[in-house]
Amino acid sequence: MDIMLITAIIASLFLVIGAAEPLAARLRLPYGVILAVLGILIAAGATVILRTTLTNALDPVAAAIVSLPIRSNVFLYVFLPTLLFQATLGMNLRRMLDDWVPILVLAIVAVVVATLSVGFALSFVSTLPLAACLLIGAIVSTTDPSAVVSIFRSISAPRRLARIIEGESLLNDAAAIALFGMFMGYVMLGVPDPTLGDSLPRFPFLIVGGALSGWVAARIAAGIMALFSRYEMAQISVSVALPYLAYIGSEQLVGASGVIAVVAAGMTLNLIWPGRLAPQAWVNMTEVWGLLAHWAGALIFILAALLIPRLLEAVRVEDFALIAVVIVAATAARAVILFGLMPLLSALKLSPVVERPYRTAILWGGLRGAVTLALALAVTESFRVPLEVKRLVGILATGYTLFTLIVQGTTLRLVIGWLGLDRLSPINQALSNQVIAVALQTVREDVAKMAENYELTHEIVRAEAKRFGERLDGAVKAAEEGGEILDRDRITLGLIVLAGAERDNILRRVRERSISARIAEQVVSDADHLIEATRLGGRSGYSRAARKSVGYGQSFRLALFLHNRLGLSRTLARMTADRFELLLSQRLTLRDLDGFIDGRIRRIHGRRVADLLHELLARRIEMVDTAVDGLRLQYPGYAEVLERRFILRTALRLEEREYAAMREDGLVGAELHTALMQDIAARRAKAESRPKLDLGVQRSKLVQQFPLFADFDAEALKRLSRVLVTRYVDEGTVLFRKDSPAKSVYFIASGAVELESAGQTLRLGRGEMFGQMAILLQKPRRAVVRAIAPSTLLVLDETRFRRMLKRSPRLQKAVRDSAEKRGIAPEMLLEEDSKAA
Repeated sequence: MDIMLITAIIASLFLVIGAAEPLAARLRLPYGVILAVLGILIAAGATVILRTTLTNALDPVAAAIVSLPIRSNVFLYVFLPTLLFQATLGMNLRRMLDDWVPILVLAIVAVVVATLSVGFALSFVSTLPLAACLLIGAIVSTTDPSAVVSIFRSISAPRRLARIIEGESLLNDAAAIALFGMFMGYVMLGVPDPTLGDSLPRFPFLIVGGALSGWVAARIAAGIMALFSRYEMAQISVSVALPYLAYIGSEQLVGASGVIAVVAAGMTLNLIWPGRLAPQAWVNMTEVWGLLAHWAGALIFILAALLIPRLLEAVRVEDFALIAVVIVAATAARAVILFGLMPLLSALKLSPVVERPYRTAILWGGLRGAVTLALALAVTESFRVPLEVKRLVGILATGYTLFTLIVQGTTLRLVIGWLGLDRLSPINQALSNQVIAVALQTVREDVAKMAENYELTHEIVRAEAKRFGERLDGAVKAAEEGGEILDRDRITLGLIVLAGAERDNILRRVRERSISARIAEQVVSDADHLIEATRLGGRSGYSRAARKSVGYGQSFRLALFLHNRLGLSRTLARMTADRFELLLSQRLTLRDLDGFIDGRIRRIHGRRVADLLHELLARRIEMVDTAVDGLRLQYPGYAEVLERRFILRTALRLEEREYAAMREDGLVGAELHTALMQDIAARRAKAESRPKLDLGVQRSKLVQQFPLFADFDAEALKRLSRVLVTRYVDEGTVLFRKDSPAKSVYFIASGAVELESAGQTLRLGRGEMFGQMAILLQKPRRAVVRAIAPSTLLVLDETRFRRMLKRSPRLQKAVRDSAEKRGIAPEMLLEEDSKAA
C-alpha cells in the first residue's frame, strides 16, 4: 500500500480525534463512544463507496481504509503498553496502597467471576468447546472506567471511590489479558475442556513472573536515568523505552504476562523516581506520557472501531441470542461483585462504604472498548484457531462491545441523573448559596474600587452597578431562604476547605522547591488523605488523619524491627530522615493557615466555626512541634544540618526569583542569566543531597543527654547505648496493662506517657522512666501505661537494669523519688532488690 496514502489517512484520523473531544463535550457523551461511532461510520462509509458505482474517484481512499494493515500486534505491542504505563505513572500509588485490599480483590475476583460466568453460560447454550467459551469470557471481562470516572469527577464524587475504580480497572485489564493468553494457548493446542486444576496453577506464575520482570526492568531503567541526571530529554527517552522492553522481555524471555510487567514497571518508577527528579522534570515527564497516552487511547479506539464492520460480516440471526447470553452473564457477574462482594468488604472494614447509587452507576458504566476488540482480533488472526471459533469470538466480542458503547454509554448520564448523583445535597446547596453571596459582595467592593481608580464614566458604572446589585440581592435572598446549616456541618465543610488550602500551599511550595522533591509526594499524599478523612468522618476524621500524619506507620515499625533484630539500619535511617523533613515541611505549611481562616472561612461560616478551626489548627501545630522537638532532642546534630539545608533551599529560590526579575527588566542579558541559572542548579543539586544519618552515633549522643545517666563514665555510656533498644510508639498505644509480667524498664527519650494505677493518673515526660517498680517489688504490674503523644522510648531488660542500678547513685535517687510520688516506701524497693541479689 502507498506510504503517502497511509500517512494521509493516519493524519486525517488525528483530525477526527481532535474533533471528537469537543463533539463529545457538546453531546454530553463519553469520549470513547464518540470515537467508536466515528470509526464505525468511516469504515461503513468506505465499504459503501467500494460496493456502489456512484463514483470511482474515492475508491483508492476507501480501499486503503478498508484494507488498512491493522493487526492485533499493533494494539498489543504498540498502543497497550503506552496506555497501561501512563495510567500507573499518573496514579497516586501511596494513596492507592491504602485501598490495596479492595482493589486487588475486586480486580482479580471480578475477572475470574466474569470469565467463569460468561464461559459456562456460553458452554451451556452453544456447541463451542469450554476452552473457547472461557476465552470469550476473558476477552469481555476487561472494563474501561474512563466514562464513569470522568462523570464521577464532574459530580464531585468521593475521590477514593474514583481511585478504587481506576486501580481495579487497571489490574482488571492486566489479569484479564493474562487469562486470555492462558485460554488462547488451550484453544490453539486443541484442549477442549480444561479443568480448573489445569488452569489456575498457571495463573499465579503469569502474575508473579510478570511483576518481577517489570520490577527488574524499572530498576535498571532508573539506574540508567540516574546517569543522565542533567539531561531531562534523555531521561524521558529512557522512560519511553521502558514499558515496551518490559512487555517484550516478560513475554519472550520469561514466559509471563507482559501486561503485568508493564504495570509493575510503571508502579516501581512511580514510587522511586519522583523523589530523585526536580518537581518540574517529573511534571514534564508525566505531561509527555499524558499526551502519548491520549493519542494511543484515541487511535486504539478508532482503529478498533474501523474493524467492527469486518468482524460482523459473517453474523447470523442465531448469533444475536448468544450475544444476549454474553450480555446477561457479564452484567450478572459484575452485579455480584458490586452488590455482593463490595458490601462484604465494607462490613469487614477493608473497603470504604460505597452507596448503592454509586454502585449502580459503576455497573452501568462498565463499558468495553478497544482492548476487548484487540483481543478478539488476535483470535481471528490465528491460523491455529478453528474457523467457527474465530467467527463466534469476533461476533460475540464485537456485539457485546457495541451494546456497552451504544446502549450503556449513551444512557450513562441519564442513569446518573435518575440516581440523583448529579444534584447537590441540601447542605452543599445551602453552602453554595452562601458562598455565592459572600463572593459577590467581595466582587462588588473590588469593582467599586477599580471604577474609582480608573475614573470610569459614571453612567456606565451606575448601569452596571444596578445590574450587579440585582444579582447580589437575589444571591443574598437565596442564602437567607436556604436551609439552615448545622454547626457540625459547617465545621466539616470548613475543615474540608482548610485541608484543601493546606494542599494548595504544599503544591506551591513544591513548585518553589521549598519542600524537597524526595518527600514532596508523601506530603501531598498526606494532604489528600486529610481531605478524604474529613469528608468521611468530619471533625473526628480530620483529627485522626492529622494524628496519623505525625505518627509512626507500619513501615516505620518494620524498619525498626530490621534495625533492632537484624542490625539493618539503612532503612530506618532513611525513614527517620524523611520523617524529620516531613515534620519540618508540615510545620512550615500549617503556620500559614491562620490567615486563610480569617480571610475566607470566617466570612462564609461565621466566627464560631472560625474560632474552632483556629483551635484545631493550634492543636495540630502543637502536635507537630512536639514531634519535631522530640526528633531534635533525639538527633541534635542532624536536626541542625537539615534546618540549615532548608534555609539554603529557600535562599536559592529567592536568588533565582531575583535573577528572573532582573532578566525581565532587561538588567541581565540572556547569556549571563543562563550562566547564573546553571550555577543555581549546581548549588541546588548539592543542597538536595541529604547527609547520612548514623543511628548508632546519634543514640550515643541521646544517652549522654539523659540526666539519669550523668554519673556514668564514657565507657559505661558506650556499653549502655549498645544494649538499649529503641521503641517508637504512637499516641494512644498501650505499652503494658495490669497483671502483665515485668521484664523491662522504659526511659522516655521524647514524648509523654500516662500511668493509671489505683484510681490515680500520673504523667511522665522526657528524661523520666517507668516500669521499674514492678521489677524491684518482684510483682506483676499494677498500672496501665499508654502513650499520650508520639514517643521515642529506650528499653532496658531487667538484668541490665538491676546491674546498672547498683552502680548509679543518681539512678537510685530517681527510683526513690518515683516511689515517693506513688506512695511506696523507698526502703521496700531497696530491700526487695537486695533480697533478689
